[in-house]
Amino acid sequence: MTAPVTARSLLAPQGLDDLLMYRLARVVRASGGMVTRLVEGGFGITRREWGMVASLYPIDEITSSALAERLQLDRVRTSRALQGLVKKGLVNSRRSAADKRVVHLSLADSGRQLYEQLFPRIAQLNTELLAALDAAQIDVLAHSLQLLEAQGRTMSAMGRVTDKADRRTGGARRPFSPAAGRP
Repeated sequence: MTAPVTARSLLAPQGLDDLLMYRLARVVRASGGMVTRLVEGGFGITRREWGMVASLYPIDEITSSALAERLQLDRVRTSRALQGLVKKGLVNSRRSAADKRVVHLSLADSGRQLYEQLFPRIAQLNTELLAALDAAQIDVLAHSLQLLEAQGRTMSAMGRVTDKADRRTGGARRPFSPAAGRP
């Protein structure tokens, strides 16, 4: 069981359970597994592919670069997932006649059918998760999430953290070096 979260503990974290991003990740882990099991086990697609299908559903066409930006994913991961969706017949893909590097995407009829079958089930899980809160708490949560997302984007745009892992050379797997740490 985790310690209760208070404004004081969030504003002056003393341990892992006091960190907002850690707590949000715990919520996702506690409830997100159901979505993963549903999309992978019930429909044969990954969560990332589901996010792409759901993002494509309300629009006629978008470039792969714009979709990657919308989903906040790098272009390589987006491209790989899109290739899988095209192979599964869920997404239509066409190269731009003007610039062969640009790929235009649209949801295939089968992708629309998938969305229409899957979205209500995921929406129901969302509703059940929010049942732990009353309407006023949900309003505060919704507003707070908007503010936190905007603040995160601002901090990121300002270059708040400049360290970057070079994953091609094992960046995340490098051993800790106290000399390399910065205050």
